[in-house]
Amino acid sequence: MYPSKALRLKAWGLRVAAKASWRSPRFSLIDRLKGETLAGKLKPDRVPARRRASVERIKDFEEVALGYDLDEAVAEAERCLFCKKPGCVKGCPVGVDIPGFVEQIKAREHIAAAARIKEENLLPGVCGRVCPQESQCEAMCVLGKKGDPIAIGALERFAADTEAASGHAKTPALMSSTGLRAAVIGSGPAGLTAASELAKRGHAVTVFEALHVAGGVLTYGIPEFRLPQRVVDREINMLESMGVEIELNFVAGRTATLEDIRGEYNSVFIGTGAGLPSFMGIPGENLNGVYSANEFLTRANLMRARSFPECDTPIKRGGKVCVVGGGNVAMDSARTALRMGAEVNIIYRRSRVEMPARKEEVDHGAQEGIVFHMLTNPVEVLGETGCCVAITCQRMELGEPDESGRRRPVPVEGDFFTLATDTLVMAIGTRANPLLTLTASELELNRRGYIVASSETFATSIPDVYAGGDIVTGSATVIEAMGAGKTAACQMDRFMRSV
Repeated sequence: MYPSKALRLKAWGLRVAAKASWRSPRFSLIDRLKGETLAGKLKPDRVPARRRASVERIKDFEEVALGYDLDEAVAEAERCLFCKKPGCVKGCPVGVDIPGFVEQIKAREHIAAAARIKEENLLPGVCGRVCPQESQCEAMCVLGKKGDPIAIGALERFAADTEAASGHAKTPALMSSTGLRAAVIGSGPAGLTAASELAKRGHAVTVFEALHVAGGVLTYGIPEFRLPQRVVDREINMLESMGVEIELNFVAGRTATLEDIRGEYNSVFIGTGAGLPSFMGIPGENLNGVYSANEFLTRANLMRARSFPECDTPIKRGGKVCVVGGGNVAMDSARTALRMGAEVNIIYRRSRVEMPARKEEVDHGAQEGIVFHMLTNPVEVLGETGCCVAITCQRMELGEPDESGRRRPVPVEGDFFTLATDTLVMAIGTRANPLLTLTASELELNRRGYIVASSETFATSIPDVYAGGDIVTGSATVIEAMGAGKTAACQMDRFMRSV
C-alpha cells in the first residue's frame, strides 16, 4: 500500500498516536466511549437473561429468571471496560471487587469468580437475585452512558450458582481464633453478614433467630419465584461451615433479655429487622380476609400455606385479591396471590412512575396479568357476616413533591368507586417490633421506635452493642442491610480486641 518503508513507518506512527490520543486526559469518558463505539469495540447491548414465559410461570412457584449459561456469561463479561477507577465498586454497599470477578468469568474461571465475591459477600446467590443493582452498582457503570450497563447481578448469580453446582464451593479463609465471643440477634441479611465477618476475624459467633428457620426476610418474606429457599439454605450452610452456631426459636426479649445475652458475650449485634405490620387505620380493617403483607407472605412462604391442605397453615386462596402498596413487598404479595389462583388488583395512591418496586418486578407482574389501579387510595373496607367483600376507593391526583421527593397524592373530592374483593393485603410498610427494645431501657430509640446507632460505626448507646439494618433505618434493601452488618462487624472486632 505504501511505496517505501519510511512512509509505512509514518503511517504506523500516526495510528499509534491516534489510538493513544483516545486515552489522553484531554478527552472525556464520553469521547472515548464514542471512539470505542466507532471502532466497533464497545458493545452497548447487554446479553439478555433467559426467563420463563408468563403463561407458564403463573402456574407454579418455580423461579422466573433462569440466568446465564457459561457462554452467555462470558459474552456479557467481555463487554466490561475494566475501568481503572471502577464506579461499580463504589456503588456496592459491601465493596465487592466487581471488575475482578467479572474478569475471571471472562476467562471462564467462574469458580474463582465466586471465591472472589465471597471475600466481601457471603450471599452472592441471594444478592444476584434480589439486590436492586440498577440503582446501585449498575447505576455507576460507565457503559450505561452509551448503552446498557454490565449485568452485574446476573453475573454474580451465575458465579454463585455454577460454584454450587460444581460441588467445589470454597469456605472463606478464617483468622486464627481470638477466644472472643460475639452474639448476633436476627438471621436476616444484616445478621448473616455480621456473623460471617465476625467469624472470618476469628471470633466465636452465635446467631439467635426467633423463627424455626433461619434467613429472616429472605425466608419468610421473599417468594421462591424470586429467591428459591435452596439458595438461602446453601448460603446459610456455608456460614455454618465457618463455625457459626445458629440457635432457632429464640425470641430475644422473651427467651432472654439483651442484658442476659450481654452477660455471655463480648459484644452483641442487633439485626432484628422491622417486622411489625402497618395498617391504614380505615374502617373495616379488622374484618376477616384482611391481612398484613407480612402475615400473608409468611403464611404462603415459610409456612407453605400455598400448598394447603397438604401443609397445616391455612390461607384464603383464589377469588378476588386487592393488594395496597407499590413496593417490592406489594409486588411479591400480588404475584403470590396470582399463583394461588386469584384475580389480583394492585391499588397504589401515586402513578406507576413513582412506584418504589423494582421496574422488572412491576413489568413481570403486568405480564402475568395483574391489574394496576394507579392514583387510587382505599378509604373503607366493606364486609358481610364479618368477612371482607369489597373496598371503597378514592381517586387521587399528584400535587407538589413531599419529603421523599415524589409528588404528594391529593384526594380528588367526591370521586369514589368500589372494588369487589375477598382478600385485602396491606403492603404499606412495617415498623420496629418492640419485643427486644422493651426489655432494654438503656438502648436509645428514636421517636418511631427504631434503635439509634451511629451511621459510621453502628454503635448504639450501650458500649458493647451494635445495630444495623431495618431496625435502625426502617425498611430498606437487602444489600443496604448487609452493608450495615459488615461495617458493624468490623467495629465490633476492633471493640472486642481493645477491651
